[in-house]
Amino acid sequence: MSAIQLQSTLTCPFCGHVKMETMPTDACQFFYECESCRQLMRPKAGDCCVFCSYADVPCPPIQESGKGAACCAGA
Repeated sequence: MSAIQLQSTLTCPFCGHVKMETMPTDACQFFYECESCRQLMRPKAGDCCVFCSYADVPCPPIQESGKGAACCAGA
């Protein structure tokens, strides 16, 4: 099993702005405001957080348990 990555690059679906962010390990990040266009990102249907929808690395719980895992069920 590989190490969990905490850094992920988010790409805004509205303006294409790219930013490296540190993912939380104790909660899902459901909202994220783009610092460029100020649009509020929300996860796509079926995804647990903005990292799973718009980033190059999925959130830590999904990295650990796989796509389709109940990432935030216990939160």
